[in-house]
Amino acid sequence: MVCQIITQSKKHLSLIPRFVFIGARGTGAALYLSCLALFSPDVSWDRKNNLEPWNKLGPDDQYKFYSVNVDYSKLKKEGPDF
Repeated sequence: MVCQIITQSKKHLSLIPRFVFIGARGTGAALYLSCLALFSPDVSWDRKNNLEPWNKLGPDDQYKFYSVNVDYSKLKKEGPDF
């Protein structure tokens, strides 16, 4: 498969940017999924010691990947402890 991509890119030089962008998109998607799997509070890899990791989040913890208008360091707790 890789050999076929290399031979096609040698014949048609205009395909090289397309292969580069497709590779960059695939790498970005893999990095995003690994970020979600490792740092998301919804995913629990340690079931024995930390059954519910989302309960340990404070109001100033940022759990979103990107936040536009919210400064999480200035938020205060609004609800009761459970």
